[in-house]
Amino acid sequence: MTTATLEEMGRRHSWFRDLSAEERSWISIVARSGIDGFVQWFADDDAEPYSPTDVFDVAPRSMTRKISLHQTVELVRTTIEVVETQIETEMPRGDRQVLRTAIVHYSREVAFAAAEVYARAAERRGTWDERLESLVVDAVVRADADEQLISRASTLGWRPGINLCVVVGRAPTTEHELHVLRRDGERMQMTVLAALQSDRLVVILASQKLVDAPAAVAATEALAEHFAPGPIVVGPVVADLTLAPASARAALSGARAARAWPEGPRVMAAIDLLPEQVLSGDAEATAWLVDEVYTPLAAASGDLMDTTVSFLDHGCSVEGTGRAMFIHPNTVRYRLKRIQAVTGYSPSDPREAYVLRLAITLGRLTN
Repeated sequence: MTTATLEEMGRRHSWFRDLSAEERSWISIVARSGIDGFVQWFADDDAEPYSPTDVFDVAPRSMTRKISLHQTVELVRTTIEVVETQIETEMPRGDRQVLRTAIVHYSREVAFAAAEVYARAAERRGTWDERLESLVVDAVVRADADEQLISRASTLGWRPGINLCVVVGRAPTTEHELHVLRRDGERMQMTVLAALQSDRLVVILASQKLVDAPAAVAATEALAEHFAPGPIVVGPVVADLTLAPASARAALSGARAARAWPEGPRVMAAIDLLPEQVLSGDAEATAWLVDEVYTPLAAASGDLMDTTVSFLDHGCSVEGTGRAMFIHPNTVRYRLKRIQAVTGYSPSDPREAYVLRLAITLGRLTN
């Protein structure tokens, strides 16, 4: 009957024909176990009691990863139908009805056993995936971006070469929120890796839609409900998981400094917290302001540095700056536009004026 079952499986199901020899041998063992088990179960031998749930004990644990539950159900169904055919052709007519009833009860128990085996496997896999996910996130936070990190992430279904950012906020009160966070991220076509670290939640978001900081902030805002109340800081977008530690450093530094700007939005890019990061002692933030703001401003022609300082000193007044520098107000306005083009910050915006003032101070101290 085992041979007949395997032949019928090959005839009915294309996926069975595509299996390797080893995987087909697993199915052969399970089918033989099921058929022998039915004989033993039907005999109802008290000396050697048999439970239909024992059918899958002979199969290796890896079977649940290679052969799906749906395929296993097809295996059970085909085996039962082969046995029923054998009953009709090989057994005495008077025994057939009893055997038909018995095989129906037995097949039901085997089906429940299959569901239980796959449920346990899913629980084990879920627990293992969560541990592995925590290891990946922890490695990113600790800047251990190596081949092992990529290997672990790929086990979780991570695809290389996708834009990503690291997000840091306060941890939710229950771990169940992480499952909902991952689910909602998938609905937004994003890959989500998340882990609780003490009182903070660290999330890695990946999607080709994350083209820049505003896109990353917008994506995070859509998931903000899964964080506990408090600021949520989004690290810069990077092109690969090996570059994620840089995004994590910025997000963590911003999260530590965010309490100094309670008036800020709940979800903000780490770069929006540069002044607070500098004042909290972040050397990278200091270097960034000097290199990306002060240095281009100092190197620009057209008295942009003097105009910036005068504009800030005169309360951000165009007319006051013009009088102090003996230039027309329109010239001041023109220079203000150039300052924004060179530095990325507008002196007319109070928050950005603060950044410019701090960058100039740091640059002068550095020089």
